[in-house]
Amino acid sequence: MNKRITAEFTDALEHNASSFGVELSGSSVSQLASYYELLLRWNPRLHLVAPCSPVEFATRHVLESLLLLPHLPNNARMVDVGSGAGLPVIPCLVARSDLHVTLIESSPKKTVFLREALKHLNLDDRATVVAKRFEDLAPLHADVITCRALERFSEMLPRLIEWSPSGSALFLFGGDSLLARIKATGLPFESMQVPGSDRRRLLILHRPAADDQLPD
Repeated sequence: MNKRITAEFTDALEHNASSFGVELSGSSVSQLASYYELLLRWNPRLHLVAPCSPVEFATRHVLESLLLLPHLPNNARMVDVGSGAGLPVIPCLVARSDLHVTLIESSPKKTVFLREALKHLNLDDRATVVAKRFEDLAPLHADVITCRALERFSEMLPRLIEWSPSGSALFLFGGDSLLARIKATGLPFESMQVPGSDRRRLLILHRPAADDQLPD
């Protein structure tokens, strides 16, 4: 692995963390660098993320993922839908030792990468990978549902809301089309602009109680 590329990644993490309201220990930065190196080795075969510079991966992928941290309750039980490369939950697991995550990914090849990444980073004792589509699973016990990339995201949103456990919060990333779809549900939500982006947002949607009905 090119040391210059890794150095550019770690420098970008350290120099931009404050803009995202993130504090990272030296050990977390080192772990995230190991994750980045592993992903670069697997990416040509699996197309886990679109090709990008070390700086862009540090900001657009890792630091954006870490925007979740101040909103996650202590000892949060998380379910990540459409995990792909492990974003946003692998960076969150690195930064927070109290989190426990189930990663749902329908691609068998990508689940192999996820298991390898979790083992490589010594995170596999706090994470489980499930090789299925979320809609083929019974709802899992969780405080938080995360989803950063899902095929036909806006179309699948009502299913994801219905599938999510009562009382959970959904943490979603997207732009104007997803924001409009969330507004159309009539459900309470919060919207936060991603630093450095004009349109991209972190959207936190609150799941209605079990006896409530989704608005038409």
